[in-house]
Amino acid sequence: MRPVVRAGLYAALTLAALTFIYPFLWMASSTLKPPFEVGSLALIPHDLTFENYRIMWSRAPFGRALLNSVFVASTITASVLVLGSMTAYAMARLTFPGRRVLNAVTMGVLLVPGQLTLIPLYTLIVQLGWIDTYTALIVPYLFNATAILMLRQFFLQIPQSLIDSARMDGMGELRILFTIFWPLARPALAIVAIFTFMGSWNEVLWPLLVVRDQQLMTLPQLLTVFQLGGGAGTLGVSLAAAMVLVVPVVVAYMFLQRYFIESMAGAGVKG
Repeated sequence: MRPVVRAGLYAALTLAALTFIYPFLWMASSTLKPPFEVGSLALIPHDLTFENYRIMWSRAPFGRALLNSVFVASTITASVLVLGSMTAYAMARLTFPGRRVLNAVTMGVLLVPGQLTLIPLYTLIVQLGWIDTYTALIVPYLFNATAILMLRQFFLQIPQSLIDSARMDGMGELRILFTIFWPLARPALAIVAIFTFMGSWNEVLWPLLVVRDQQLMTLPQLLTVFQLGGGAGTLGVSLAAAMVLVVPVVVAYMFLQRYFIESMAGAGVKG
């Protein structure tokens, strides 16, 4: 590639990257600006202040909501990884009556919009007496059809001879799963963990339906109530609350990005 063409390509990629990252940088810098300066497009505030964060923390229990979101999202992610990998292993490597039916049903679940199940699921939660509990936030998301199918597809690529050797050594199915399959499936597990954590972390509609106690609200739910109820007052305070919601997801991605990239790169490799 000629130097001029390469320079033009890098310039175009840099411009595209700035286009995507500028709104986030502007939001981060605006949280550190006084109210009269928030409307400017400058990224560096003239008068640096943390007043927006102080007002945000004083007007609503964002600290408790942050802990609630961490607990709920982490529990859901861990459950999806454990239960989903067990289900995927059974569907990929075990022979039992109804396995094909289970595969078809799992595929069919992906075709059903989540909005269609909200009313029957909410009715079930009410009848079980789980309103205003962590159980209502966690139990409906313990299984994830997308995660099961992704892990199943990855498990099918592991050589059967490796499993047969482990069984000859006296290893049980669960031990094979967690000591052999999990280390080999780290990229797939990482991508499932990222998408599951992000999905549960950003969920708003379901918590709004089943939780009314402010002490049990997740961060996205409290942020929605905070902004729609006029609690923010100013744009800077609203952006500060949004930053508290975004930062944990960015941190989680930074820790898992290597496995995420490995999974994406390996998706197109055969053999």
